Amino acid sequence: MNSCVRPAWEQRKLGEFATIVGGGTPSTNNSEYWDGDIDWYSPAEITGQIFLTRSKRRITNRGYENSSAKMLPAGTVLFTSRAGIGKTAILAMPGCTNQGFQSIVPNKQMLDSYFIFTRTEELKKYGLAIGSGSTFTEVSGKQMASMPLRMPATTEEQKAISRFFYCLDKIITLHQR
Repeated sequence: MNSCVRPAWEQRKLGEFATIVGGGTPSTNNSEYWDGDIDWYSPAEITGQIFLTRSKRRITNRGYENSSAKMLPAGTVLFTSRAGIGKTAILAMPGCTNQGFQSIVPNKQMLDSYFIFTRTEELKKYGLAIGSGSTFTEVSGKQMASMPLRMPATTEEQKAISRFFYCLDKIITLHQR
């Protein structure tokens, strides 16, 4: 194969590369569940930053154990799934979320976190098109896992694209300052 010719991108489903994980909220009436050491994010905290290092509110181990919140590893792409579908950020540290998210936990051998983050507009467009609900529009984890994506044939190509966009994002941030 000619070294200048890259393999074609393939149509795949997001769920083939990642696990989609919803969040949960401990009872706000129980003070033993709050002001702990576990980062717990809400959609309001996703405001244009790329990496998240510390949440505004934190829950205790007891709060975590008594809710449907799931611990998400660093590298997870948080995706707001209601009340503002389509905002994303990458967890720099492990944490969990409330139920306003369908977070994308990449299979590290198949999906680069920053690469899927660069697809935010595509994710948002899909979420808005497929979402439903009577009170407010929401997209489910199952719907997100079924999202069709054109993907590079190799993770090396994903990582090369990620490095390019990361450099652009850094330059943009420097110019904004």
